[in-house]
Amino acid sequence: MAKTFTIAIAALAGLASAAPTRRAAAIADSYTRHTGDGTTGAGWPDQSAWGSFDELWDANYPLMQQSCGWNSWGADNSEDEISGIRQAIEEVSGETGVDTRFILSIIMQESKGCVRVPTTDNGVVNPGLMQSHNGSGSCAGVSPCPYETIRQMVADGTAGTSAGDGIQQTLATTSGNYGEANAAAHYAAARLYNSGSVDYTDLNNGFTSTACYADDVANRLTGWTLAASAC
Repeated sequence: MAKTFTIAIAALAGLASAAPTRRAAAIADSYTRHTGDGTTGAGWPDQSAWGSFDELWDANYPLMQQSCGWNSWGADNSEDEISGIRQAIEEVSGETGVDTRFILSIIMQESKGCVRVPTTDNGVVNPGLMQSHNGSGSCAGVSPCPYETIRQMVADGTAGTSAGDGIQQTLATTSGNYGEANAAAHYAAARLYNSGSVDYTDLNNGFTSTACYADDVANRLTGWTLAASAC
């Protein structure tokens, strides 16, 4: 699941005007560099600093409208497909107990919310919105993407597959280290989901995967979308 997605910089400049205006957000599009074990003592954000699901959804909505085209992955998401992503997040969250905000942050980290994101294969097949472990859900090259497939992509990445863990399982693992499903456990769970291993003393140790993955997810949970990364 270690991938780097390129977004057309020129297309990003006009995003601010495209943002939904349902309500003012208390979050900010900024990136703060974090190091260490993921705890608030090491400077990582507590869950109280995360945006609400509505705030984070509104911040990421404009990206989901254009991310397929930016990355040459096919037709941009339709409004029905974007609505389907939200519905799937809420339903799968209710079934698994995984925070909707955490699911959304992993979707944006893995696919920028494009339902037609390609499947990657670096020894493990990673399809769909959450680039799951050999999941069955994918709309690569498919338009429109049926809701049933969107939901399957979210379920594969959250609840896991027969071949590998989703973030429900990685969070259960890391919560054992921290003693509870606190913010640090979520950041470590993101690390484990991405790399298959976690160094609890240094969540930016990506092993052979994306070094900044856990830090990116922490920033996504506090509102980062388009600001320059400090990692």
